[in-house]
Amino acid sequence: MLEIIIKGVLIGLCISVPLGPIGMLTIQRTLNRGSKYGIVTGLGATTSDLIYTVITLFFLSFVLDFIEEHRFVIELVGSLVVAFFGWYIFKSNPATQPKPNETIKHSLLGDFVTSFGLTFSNPLVLFVLIALFARFQFIGNKTTLFISICGILSILGGALLWWNLLTLLVSKFKNKLNMRELKLINRVTGMIILLIGGVGLILTLIK
Repeated sequence: MLEIIIKGVLIGLCISVPLGPIGMLTIQRTLNRGSKYGIVTGLGATTSDLIYTVITLFFLSFVLDFIEEHRFVIELVGSLVVAFFGWYIFKSNPATQPKPNETIKHSLLGDFVTSFGLTFSNPLVLFVLIALFARFQFIGNKTTLFISICGILSILGGALLWWNLLTLLVSKFKNKLNMRELKLINRVTGMIILLIGGVGLILTLIK
């Protein structure tokens, strides 16, 4: 049991730590809106990863066949979603973010949903999970349902550990940044996410 939990936490960290679109988005929202928005953003991505974890464990064969048959469309749509979101962040104005005693224009649920949708639009994360499961020898055919559930929850714990640590570190710098610097962060973050989506789109089209 302890071994499964440790492996699950490590897998959760492995799928969360790389600073891809969600990592950059979490940093941007933490700086612009506050740590709880950053954590919720990470939680949205983690929820998507958990769904793919369950799919990997119980419906792997069917899903892999579906992905192989529709790989072009999946990669195309996923890249477009990432690129569009990057452009949206690039154009966003930190001056419109809520300040103390002001009406909050952004909801935690909205941040959760957008993060979840951005992550869920890329089912190729299944291949990453498969590689991690193989590397850590995580959950076999003889593993009981209870142990499997504990393993899945430990992945959630590892991911949440990272998102809380990231938002905590970023929050330390929040009060040291002025509006101009926050706007620059929006531009840089949006450009990085846009480039990730653009590169993915190009690679999809030239295959």
